[in-house]
Amino acid sequence: MLERDEVIELQRRGLDVFVRIIAGGAESSRLITFPGVTAAAAPAAAHRSFVNSIVYRSAEDLAAALKPLASKYRGLGIQAWTVWVPEGDRAAREILSAAGHALDANPAAMARELSDLPEADLDELDWDDGATAGEVASLNDRAYGWSHEGGFTDAFTRHPDEALRLYRARADGAVACVAGTIDVGSDCVLVMVATDPERRGGGLARRLCHAALADARDRGLRTSTLQATRLGQPVYERLGYRSYGAMEMWERREGAPPG
Repeated sequence: MLERDEVIELQRRGLDVFVRIIAGGAESSRLITFPGVTAAAAPAAAHRSFVNSIVYRSAEDLAAALKPLASKYRGLGIQAWTVWVPEGDRAAREILSAAGHALDANPAAMARELSDLPEADLDELDWDDGATAGEVASLNDRAYGWSHEGGFTDAFTRHPDEALRLYRARADGAVACVAGTIDVGSDCVLVMVATDPERRGGGLARRLCHAALADARDRGLRTSTLQATRLGQPVYERLGYRSYGAMEMWERREGAPPG
């Protein structure tokens, strides 16, 4: 049985690698680092805080980096950015609130072990692991209700890292669901899962993620982690994931004054 402290550490590591991948997802994007802090800067999606994400190791590291990070973001024309905060880190929350950040979302920090993953019942699912960056970005934009301008489609234009595997499932010949996985040590980090809104409810995401997890298990990975929205959480629960609290997203939007 996984313990909460272990899961939160896996979440931090996974998010750190994901942020680095997003920072390499477009020609104009940048990776920004300070001691104990990793940040992605995606000027092509200047108003989307998700692709301008920050991960930190300690509240002290975060406090030291916040002002210079804000300066760098402003210099790149970025209007919104977010910090991932494990639920219960009161020191980080207070630091962020004082700097003008506000709690924007609280995705569930979810995990499962892969050793007891049942065999996938793919029910003739038309899938493969050859999705393109463009397919993944476009479907995520549709799933989030983002316009293509200034969304994933602009921030994720290339496949930046071989550790990232991109999966797709088709319905009636068209790509209808996508998912990504990142190998971080022995953990399979599940990212960028999206289903065409017109195809929701048919089990596409559950089955495609199951196929991706089976691949990870067969590569020898031990665990899988993810951050789940309220809409996605029931899907992952049916795949055997458990929630270990939340990974809060503390957003700062330019023009919002510090408290």
